Amino acid sequence: MARLQDKRPYSSFSLLPLGLLNFLIYGTLVIFTAFFQLYLQDIGMDKLEIGSLMAVGPLISLVAHPFWKSLGDQRQNPRAILLVMMLGLLIMGHLVFKVTTFSMLYVTMILLYFFLSPLLSQNNTLTLGYLAETPDQFRTYRIWGSLGWTFIALAAGPIIDAVGHEGSSLLFSVTLMLAIGATLLLPTIRQASQTPWLKGRELRLALKNKYLLVFVLFSLLVAIPNAINTIFMPLFMIDLGGTRLSVGGAVFLSTVFEYLAFILLDRLFKRKLSYLLACTTIVSLLFAIRWDLMSEATLPVHIMLIQLLHSVTFGGFFYVGTKLIALLLPRPLRSAGQAVYTFAASGLASAIAGFWGGWMFQNFGPVVMYRSGVALTLIGALGFAAMWYQIRHHGYSPAMDDQPDAP
Repeated sequence: MARLQDKRPYSSFSLLPLGLLNFLIYGTLVIFTAFFQLYLQDIGMDKLEIGSLMAVGPLISLVAHPFWKSLGDQRQNPRAILLVMMLGLLIMGHLVFKVTTFSMLYVTMILLYFFLSPLLSQNNTLTLGYLAETPDQFRTYRIWGSLGWTFIALAAGPIIDAVGHEGSSLLFSVTLMLAIGATLLLPTIRQASQTPWLKGRELRLALKNKYLLVFVLFSLLVAIPNAINTIFMPLFMIDLGGTRLSVGGAVFLSTVFEYLAFILLDRLFKRKLSYLLACTTIVSLLFAIRWDLMSEATLPVHIMLIQLLHSVTFGGFFYVGTKLIALLLPRPLRSAGQAVYTFAASGLASAIAGFWGGWMFQNFGPVVMYRSGVALTLIGALGFAAMWYQIRHHGYSPAMDDQPDAP
């Protein structure tokens, strides 16, 4: 039975808390993503220690995602599961800001990421469950999330500057408690997970596709510098004399045009393999230019302006990447291919970025760190260009499926 839920449609008014929930969850995440590393620096940790702590999350997610998905399938109550996750996150977030030794901080970070890493996917499951019986679209609530990420990032800077480094803990807790309150206002829903379990056979067959493996490898090279920037850009800005307000402004500018970028991408991109590979090559070159500009930045305002490229580079890269996977693999293996791509370009890239970026920043400084990112990105761009040349001149058709749009 795929769905167990009350068929009564929800009114737009009753779903207002759902929009607030998305706004507040994304806002909670941006507080942690953009400002937690500054708190760690305030309490005396060096760049390598900060990077190693931030790298824990993607590794813990390998255990956390299956656990929470299995629990969700058993309980068929995504609202209750999300509440448990947020309550656990609230408790662990409080402890993370209270511990005084590195070893205890590491343990509490592991537990915090256990609740934090699957939060967005569980929120998406809940949102889709409420929208199943309404004319509303998921995109509408994704916009609520983007607004929360954007505007809470902008507001968090001056608040934390005014309160001090304890402001990160206070703001994180208050935003998360408001998200819990919004969840409690939502009507009860019962729904089984709509995401089927991946089978080992599907993953093995997907990994036998050499084009997928090569594409994922080059994507990893491009994604690592982006993850390095996500972790260490706030620290770089502070080193240049910036404030948390300027950090929030940089995050604001990086996402304020995100929605417009996705609309433009939807209209411009064609479902054609060679075309998408050419676009990926170009976006990767833009990434390289972005990291080169970052290596030359000498003022916080320089970084804020460079962050305007984020919507085009990050949005374009991952948008095209997901479209490419659908053309590289036959239909039965596409979910497995997307899982491999997401793990490499998001999870593995972030883990490597934490350790590698922290070591580079600590020992050689931000300029060398960003220039190493330029080198990695250029290698990835050359790899995509080689794939484009190969497919453009020799063609490609995935096994087990007739591809409707030839290169």
